[in-house]
Amino acid sequence: MNDTRHDPRQQEVRVAVDDLERFMGEALTRAGADAASSAAVTRALVTASRMGTDSHGLRLLPHYIRALEGGRIKGAPEMHFTRRLPATGVLDAGDGFGHLAGYTAMAHAVEMAEAVGLGAVAVGHSSHFGAAGCYALAAAERGMIGLSFCNSDPFVLLHQGHSPFHGTNPIAFAAPVEGQSPYLLDMATSSVPWNRVQQYGAIGRELPDQVAADARGRVTRVPAEVAALLPLGGSDFGFKGAGLGGMVEVLSSTLSGMLNGFRLLPMGGPDMATPRGVGHFFLALNPAAFVDRATFAACLAEYLADLRAQPAVDGAEVLAPGDREWRCLARRDAEGIPLDSANQGAYATLAETLDVRPLRHLA
Repeated sequence: MNDTRHDPRQQEVRVAVDDLERFMGEALTRAGADAASSAAVTRALVTASRMGTDSHGLRLLPHYIRALEGGRIKGAPEMHFTRRLPATGVLDAGDGFGHLAGYTAMAHAVEMAEAVGLGAVAVGHSSHFGAAGCYALAAAERGMIGLSFCNSDPFVLLHQGHSPFHGTNPIAFAAPVEGQSPYLLDMATSSVPWNRVQQYGAIGRELPDQVAADARGRVTRVPAEVAALLPLGGSDFGFKGAGLGGMVEVLSSTLSGMLNGFRLLPMGGPDMATPRGVGHFFLALNPAAFVDRATFAACLAEYLADLRAQPAVDGAEVLAPGDREWRCLARRDAEGIPLDSANQGAYATLAETLDVRPLRHLA
């Protein structure tokens, strides 16, 4: 029998969704976030954790608290939206939470899409916004096709490059599906997100092959050795991921007038007092501006039915983007959200230092 007494993954507990929401809201408020910021961060982090995107879920709360308390992020930002043309606008996020900026910008984009068919919003003076899919999903929940993009500080090698240049620069796409959960694609343009490396390191887990490199640019699977991520496509086909990362950079930093990711302050510090000036980009498309809604719904349903009906290799199943996440959400809503040993300690510390009632562990 294998001895798992020292495996951190065996020390996992589960917490209820509503209790996690309660804890996050109280912790953020105690640390100086206003009601809108607290609600937006909580919404995004809990959404990610419910869907199994653990690298961008509850584990980020301690980092955001440090950035808020250090002054990097303003807990009560003065955001300003300027509509420059009928379908375009710019949001100055006021150095607040990227989650509040993301939901606010997408709401403006959806409003324009309802009026003129599409809406695009560039966001500047923002910060890390968690999982990009949260904001694409917000558009789909209002009947729109949504896309969201964001730049970040350098974690990812260029193809055949030696040093990090692009951030993980995510791309998210969501579309409403009548009678079903939305189609949802949320991907980094690196092979994995940087937070995945940190997550695996915290629980003592080895990385997959062809996703990360050490300081000499050599592929490694040991989280402690990782100095950079490989672009999507790995060593042989990384020009694809690097190209997509560059596309996201242009949309996120250039259209918002912000520094490109290579010049951004590191997300992890040590400077937690200076705002980073992260850029985002959001696009909402109204299907009714192109085709009547009944036709759109029927065509998308037919496409997804055809996709899911395709034969799979032995022991596998063909899934549409989002299927795995919606299944995970249903399971975690029923059974609770897992909290590994590293996050149990982090949340216990937050409860003590911020005088917040600790999370209740489910049986």
